[in-house]
Amino acid sequence: MRHHNEYITATLQRPGARPFTTADEAVDKTAFAPGAVATIGTPDDLVERIKSVLDVSGGFGTVVGFVHDWANPENTMRSWDMVARYVVPEINGYVSGLRKSREFVVNNREFFNRAREAVMAKITENEAAAAALTVTKSPLLAASSGNVPDLDQARARLKAR
Repeated sequence: MRHHNEYITATLQRPGARPFTTADEAVDKTAFAPGAVATIGTPDDLVERIKSVLDVSGGFGTVVGFVHDWANPENTMRSWDMVARYVVPEINGYVSGLRKSREFVVNNREFFNRAREAVMAKITENEAAAAALTVTKSPLLAASSGNVPDLDQARARLKAR
């Protein structure tokens, strides 16, 4: 690996230049210098790098990723997993619709809360529906019970009206 860092990478990046003297210098020149040929960092760093290349080039067809033995196999797999989970969806625009939907919900939360209250009022008026709601609060269900309104609170609000 030292041979690669000190001679091959140095020669590729700086033809005729002296070899890198340390692994840290090789990493700095390879990933953090202007015109760097690699990205070392977070998924956000890789997204930023790919977007900057897209801006400069006007677009391209393929990004090629190389695997080096700089990390153990588990950390290498974790890195590629993060690329698949975070970088690829971001670059391909798969999350933009989800962000718009989230923003809509956040900006219109009061409408969703009023709708929930109306639904809960109707449920509490019907004994069979109220009994069914108690079943949905079971932790055995796959749906999160944290978002299910408290039936007792809904009944109390209804009685207070």
